[in-house]
Amino acid sequence: MNNWTKRWDDRYSSEEFAYGEEPNNFLKEQLEKLSPSTILFPAEGEGRNAIFAAKLGWKVVAFDISEEGRNKALLLAKNNNVSIDYQVGELETLDFQEEQFDAIALIYAHFPAEIKSKIHKQLDKLLKKDRIIIFEAFSKKHLEYVTKNEKVGGPKDIESLFSIEEIKADFPNYEIIELEEKEIELNEGLYHNGTGSVIRFIGRKK
Repeated sequence: MNNWTKRWDDRYSSEEFAYGEEPNNFLKEQLEKLSPSTILFPAEGEGRNAIFAAKLGWKVVAFDISEEGRNKALLLAKNNNVSIDYQVGELETLDFQEEQFDAIALIYAHFPAEIKSKIHKQLDKLLKKDRIIIFEAFSKKHLEYVTKNEKVGGPKDIESLFSIEEIKADFPNYEIIELEEKEIELNEGLYHNGTGSVIRFIGRKK
């Protein structure tokens, strides 16, 4: 097991949900505007967002590198009387098809800095044309916030954080419906609490 996997297994192994059981606010707003179809949740952790989508009637597929995350997600799904397809592994090892999904939700999917753009480009291939990516994650400016308040969470290295320019570069073939850097208040479980700076992106694949 590598350090990255161990880190997330450790975080998800306690009984309490690291980021709570409620969905991310931005994701919730966006999903409620769309007709349910097939959606992929990369780096889905303990499943709070995937379970919310399943309750709305979406056909949900999720993946993460953490077995502990999957265990918690399946427990949460059971408690909410929904089912999700949750796989464990790195993206290139999983058997997804090109243009398999109608939506992809990247919610705090902070992949290691050296592979994050590559993963975005791989995910793009899995999305059907004219369909949507929903993205929220910490911006490079967030470093100032986490330095002042550790409880807000998020990576502490600038390369793992996002800029508007990076999103445009990673998803060049998208109509930008929304793309902004924004200060928000987070209240998500044990590890996302306080004021932070995020990038929010809604893109439609051309």
